[in-house]
Amino acid sequence: MPIKKVLIITYYWPPTGGAGVQRWLKFSKYFRQLNWEPVIYTPSNPDFPINDPTLLKDVLPNLEILRTQINEPYDVYRKIMGKKKTETVNQGFLSEGKENKLLQKIMIWVRGNFFIPDARKFWIKPSVNYLSDYLKENKIDAIISTGPPHSMHLIALGLKQKFNIPWIADFRDPWTQIDFYNQLQLTKLADKKHKKLEKLVLQTANKVVTVSGHWANDLNILCNRNVDVITNGFDADDFIKNDNEPLLDGFLLHHIGALNKDRNPHTLWKVLGDLCKENIEFKTDLKLKFTGKTDVAVFESLKQNGIFENSEKTDYMAHSKVVKLLNISPILLLPLNDTPNVLGIVPGKLFEYLAAKRPIFAIGNELGDSAKIIKDSNAGTMVGFKDEGNTKKHVLELYLQFKQNTLQINSSSIEKYSRKSCAESFTNLLNEITT
Repeated sequence: MPIKKVLIITYYWPPTGGAGVQRWLKFSKYFRQLNWEPVIYTPSNPDFPINDPTLLKDVLPNLEILRTQINEPYDVYRKIMGKKKTETVNQGFLSEGKENKLLQKIMIWVRGNFFIPDARKFWIKPSVNYLSDYLKENKIDAIISTGPPHSMHLIALGLKQKFNIPWIADFRDPWTQIDFYNQLQLTKLADKKHKKLEKLVLQTANKVVTVSGHWANDLNILCNRNVDVITNGFDADDFIKNDNEPLLDGFLLHHIGALNKDRNPHTLWKVLGDLCKENIEFKTDLKLKFTGKTDVAVFESLKQNGIFENSEKTDYMAHSKVVKLLNISPILLLPLNDTPNVLGIVPGKLFEYLAAKRPIFAIGNELGDSAKIIKDSNAGTMVGFKDEGNTKKHVLELYLQFKQNTLQINSSSIEKYSRKSCAESFTNLLNEITT
């Protein structure tokens, strides 16, 4: 079978780090094996808070990568907010320190109402022009755009309208149904524009993909069409375990990745604080580890519950080091966003948690997609956001296992969540729209 080419439009690409880069870095790694040659289009100068050069090892050799400059308003934002030019700007309303609340509110209003769909809007027209010239000289069989930022979909939309090339719009997170949409303080006009652009993308793309069943249903309602689900996953190459390596010390709950205030599990902190007061041995054993950007609200909650001294914070760590830590963490902590779209929230880190084969303690909605994956994989437990009774029950069960040195799981097969398997699902869709 002759190999075909797919243009992948993504804001995130190594050496950019963080969750956003993983999906298409890892999927594209397996495309050649499946008779699809990826061509990457990405900014040459993205403004992103995390860099991870170790991810470059997963970039296919001799991969064609197209890069152009992007103009973003973050230098203006830093100046207004009194930040240094070298300071990074966090995503998703995550704050690691005290902010000027009034200024922050004004900047959020500006972001929501003037930067539609997002702060990368100024890259749309130059990208369509650049890629139009490229497509006149180079044969591309299909296009994939991945968002957020959803400006990537608008670049693909412009190319679709000019060249009618088959196109898959990949929604790693929702657009108008994302958890912080109601925090953007949108005017009726801005809300209408967001929804109009979103609907145009959903109705024009040959295929629409998202990461969970509930989110697929939400998008289906918006555009009255079938939306495919291709989850995130884990790369088996990252999880070569050393069974003789000991676990980290203590009754340790480890959260890896960004933890914003919407994911701050207040009930868990209260339960842990109460147990520390009831049992001095529990207090001595308890350890909380946060690896990645963590909102200041989390540490304020720990202080209020008397367990701040049990915590340890590590700033962003290279992905290659993170997976090694996952393998030796006694318990992996997964608090979900306490927001209206929680049923469809399936963090990318969940699949790497599964691959580490350590007990997962999740906080969210017990009827959601994450809860189903954890249950079906026999990988841990999910408790409700405010369910103090069940939270305490499961914490004590885990603590007893820790004391008896039996803290482990016997997870079922998770092969369908491998990056290779998910990449195959994508190439099946590409084959369908290009036949």
